[in-house]
Amino acid sequence: MTPEQNLVASAVNAWNVNVERADKLFSGLSEAQLLNEVAPGKNRLIYLWGHLIAVHDAMRPLLGLGQKLHPELEAVFLTEPDKAVPQLPSSAQLKHHWDEVNGSLQAGFGNWAASDWTQKHTPVSEEDFATNPLRNRLSILLSRTSHIAYHLGQGALAPK
Repeated sequence: MTPEQNLVASAVNAWNVNVERADKLFSGLSEAQLLNEVAPGKNRLIYLWGHLIAVHDAMRPLLGLGQKLHPELEAVFLTEPDKAVPQLPSSAQLKHHWDEVNGSLQAGFGNWAASDWTQKHTPVSEEDFATNPLRNRLSILLSRTSHIAYHLGQGALAPK
């Protein structure tokens, strides 16, 4: 394995570990537990789970892996704050969306060579990428991996 392949494999592994941790946390909670707030007046666990699904779904077009699978989740979990939308998807629906979105990302990641990770992400122009080549696919993966870890920390604070 080349050093570049090793770095990419490490980054993808960190992503996978965090996705698995989040899956274990959220999938293991009852409907009632998912309604617990991280802290009084803060987001509920169900909202954090839906938020992660919507963010991961938005990675698909950002990374050039196709359109969002569930664009309807954007308004519920990204645009609007928690409790602004009266009816959220059930935990079974969220689990299905979670598996579908993260499975599609994993499949896309598995098709890329190490050099594919250094390609620009889709909203970046060629000119901007030439001046800042760090606006690449790998940077998206790394930032979204940190994003999962952040929300896992919040989830650990919620009463079970």
